[in-house]
Parts: sequence; C-alpha cells; structure tokens
Amino acid sequence: MTITSSTPTVASIAARMERLPTSRWHVKVRTLIGVVTFFEAFDQLLVASAMPVLIKEWGLSTGQVTLAITSGSVGMLLGALVSGWLADRVGRVRMVALGVVITGLASLAIAFAPSFAWLVVLRFVQGLGIGGEVPVAATYVSEIAKAKHRGRFVLLYELVFPAGLFTATLVAAWVVPNWGWRALFVIGAVPALAIAFMQRGVPESPRWLAAKGRLAEADQVVTRIETEVSRTAGTLPEPAPATGPAAVEPRGTLRDLVSGVYLRRTVVVSALWFFGYFVNYGITAWLPTLYTKVFHVSIDTALHYNLWTNAAGFLGCLTVALVIDKVGRRWALATGLAGSAAALVTLGALGAVSASQVAVWASVAAFFVFATNVTLYLYTPELYPTRSRALGCSMGGVFNRAGVILGPIVVGNLVSGGASSATIFAMLGGVALAGAVAALFAVETRGRTLEQLSPDLK
Repeated sequence: MTITSSTPTVASIAARMERLPTSRWHVKVRTLIGVVTFFEAFDQLLVASAMPVLIKEWGLSTGQVTLAITSGSVGMLLGALVSGWLADRVGRVRMVALGVVITGLASLAIAFAPSFAWLVVLRFVQGLGIGGEVPVAATYVSEIAKAKHRGRFVLLYELVFPAGLFTATLVAAWVVPNWGWRALFVIGAVPALAIAFMQRGVPESPRWLAAKGRLAEADQVVTRIETEVSRTAGTLPEPAPATGPAAVEPRGTLRDLVSGVYLRRTVVVSALWFFGYFVNYGITAWLPTLYTKVFHVSIDTALHYNLWTNAAGFLGCLTVALVIDKVGRRWALATGLAGSAAALVTLGALGAVSASQVAVWASVAAFFVFATNVTLYLYTPELYPTRSRALGCSMGGVFNRAGVILGPIVVGNLVSGGASSATIFAMLGGVALAGAVAALFAVETRGRTLEQLSPDLK
C-alpha cells in the first residue's frame, strides 16, 4: 500500500522514507551512485601508481613528486567546500553529476599531458571533481537510508571507494609495465560515460526537496518510491508518528555548523577527518616511491606490495560495514585509529628495515585506518540537519583534504631530509593515536533517525 499525504510536511516526508523497508529500489540507487563513486576513487590513486615511472621519465625531484601528489588534493579541498554549499541549494544529484563529469574529462586530458606543469594543473582540476562528488554522494545515500541498519546500508555503498582504490592499484600493476602510465588515465575517464545512466535512475533526495520547501515535488518522488518498493516488499507499514521539523527549514549557513550542539560535533569530526587521512595518505601516497627509492625494489614489486596494502584496507572497510550497527560509530572510530597507531608504532620500533616488513605492517595499519575513514562517510551526514547536511559533509571533506595534503608533504620533507623509514612510520603512528583520543569525544548516532539526531537551532 502506498500513502500519499494530502498535506505533506517536512516531518511527514521523513516519516514515509523511514517506514520503507530496504528493497531492490534502495540497492539499485545505491549501485548507480556507487558506480560513479567507484571511478572517482579509481582516479584519485592513479597518480601514486604512476609516480615511479614519471620520476624516471621526467626526472622529477622529491619536491615535484610532492607537488604532483598534493595538487589534486588541493583541488579536492576546494571542490569539497564549494560542492557542499551548492548541493544544499541546487540538489544532491546535480552536484554528483557535475563532479563526475569534471573528473572524467580531466582524467582524459591528463593522459595527453605534454609536461609536468600540465600534469599538476590537470590534477588540480580533476581534484575539484573528486572532492565535489564524494561527500555529496555520501550525503545522498544517508538521506535515502532508514535509521535501522543505516550503518550497514551506507557502508556497503562506501565499500565502492576502497574498492576503487584497490582496483586502481591492481590495474596499475598490470597496465603501467605493459602499456605505460598514460593508459591508466584513459581508463579513468570512464565515469564521465556512466553519468548518463545514473541521472535516469536516481531521483532527487526527498528529504532535501522537503527542506527546500518543494513539498509537492517531494511528495511525488516519495509516492513513486513507495510504489516501486511495494512491488517487491508487499504492503508497506504505516508511517510512524512524524518527528522533526514540520515546517520548511531556513537556508543552511556555515554558522549552523558551529552553533549549539553542532560546535562540538564539528570540532570532533573535523579532527577525525584530518588525523585519519593524514595517516592514510602519509602511507599510501608515498609507499610505491619509498619501495623504489629507499629499498630499491623494482617497479613491479613496489606496485604489488602497494596492492597488498590496499587489499588489506578494503578488508578493513568490509569488516566495519558488517559490525557497525552492532558496535556503534564511536567504538569503530576509536578502535580503527588505535589499531592503526599500534601497527605503525610497531613498524617504527622494528626499524622498517626491509620492503617486505614495511608491506606487512603498513597493510595492518591500512586495515584499521581505511575502516576508520570509511566510517566517517557514514558518521558525518548523521550529525547535521538536512538544510546544512551537505555543507557539514563538505567541511569534513575540507579537513579530509587538509590531511591528504599535509600527510604526503610531511612525509616528503622527512624523506628529503634524510629521516629514517622508522622515524616516518613512528610519526604517523603518533598522529593516529591523537585521532584515537579525539574519537572518544564523538557523539554516538547508532539507531536514531536523521531528524532525531538534528535538533533545531533557535
């Protein structure tokens, strides 16, 4: 049975979304969004896999390597900030589409880059697209999920991101030695083609439409969703009594993120984004180069070691997706960062004396820190009201990218300054430990609706 409210409100739209059982419709939409997110992740890590070859082909210095890695991250930072602001005004689906098109076209252009300077510029543009798509897509998936089992539903979607990272290293391990680095970026242009399919199958978020005052449109979208869900799920349960705002919410602003209960949430989650991604990219962005420059292994071997690390990271993401609704967000975040800290400090204490030793312990660290970071894509949208949810996610994306930028820069400076590998990994372990402490102050969100988690600001 479908129910169309004769007088829809913000609260009734949310209640109708909450009463929907997870169905083929949910899985279909999650998959369509996931396809483009997969290729965003794929594009993000290609430069790290191509870097050992580029160092030889263009004679790059350590500073140039750092610039090539961080230029995309700077673009992602700006893309995340702007896209969140726009997504709260023009819609989630439009911003996801725009981000993917920018990423795909920039990747194709990188394949024909004639010089290092062009590579840096195009990586920045590509970063704008990746940074714009990822947090908004996470916002959208959270808004179509119901409170019960929302953690597993969202994190199973988020698995596409580490899957994209893993696939990038897998493809690179075969493509780079046989076809060269430029072929990688041609492959990375695929998401621009996938966008046409996504737009036809993904409706705009009903929660966002209602929050913007487009209640009749939100009512029509929910009615279509109810009809499709009922075909496979049968008679739908009655909506629970509506909770949350009954009236249209005012336009969200940056002030929302630092007012009332949201100030603590923003401070804690921003710290978690920064520490988690500082460690993540401090490890992964430099590993192929460390293997070849410090331990003098072949490019093939370096790429295969890097593949192990990303495979372990994917396994960590899968593990946390299966347990998150049982253990809660705070425990998962604290455990992930603490486990990563333990692995990295152990590697530092052992001296990081061989490439194989680094590969093993870096993979253990990746298992934990990847699990932490994927959880943040679930956790951050739960902390903010609909009117500023995408902006809140994008603010997390800004601190994410700050960590992504500074992690490789700090590691690069230590490498060029002659620091030992043991010192580098011990430093990263200390940063992860600071993140684990910050996680202890996180608000638990398990099992509560988005409306229950987001009190009005008066």
